[in-house]
Amino acid sequence: MAEAMDMTNRDPNNLNSHLGTLLFNDVIGEPDGAHSIDCVWKLSRACFECCKGLCYKLMTLCCGCCIAAQWGCEFAYIAFWHVWYITPMFKVLEINCSVCQRLYSMCINCCMTPVCEAFGGIFHHFKRT
Repeated sequence: MAEAMDMTNRDPNNLNSHLGTLLFNDVIGEPDGAHSIDCVWKLSRACFECCKGLCYKLMTLCCGCCIAAQWGCEFAYIAFWHVWYITPMFKVLEINCSVCQRLYSMCINCCMTPVCEAFGGIFHHFKRT
């Protein structure tokens, strides 16, 4: 069963914390010595906040559901390929690679072990002085 949706905290995992709060003071600031008229500054802030909120709401109204559906399809596609193709392919590789590993190990043990033991026997008789 789906858990209840938190309508207050809509980013509980902080996925978009890099955006900050996107307030007027986070975007626009007048340094000392370059101040506009007070009424322009106040009106600019009101225009910024109003347009930001209105545009965001309009864009989400027009595009939000379609984009959410597209992302839902994208993640369904990823899950499908992992469940039905990628994970089974890894299992095939795991099975085949273990056979190759055993074959390689047998070849090394059959060919290289006698050679190494022979050289070891020869050099065993040399003593350091």
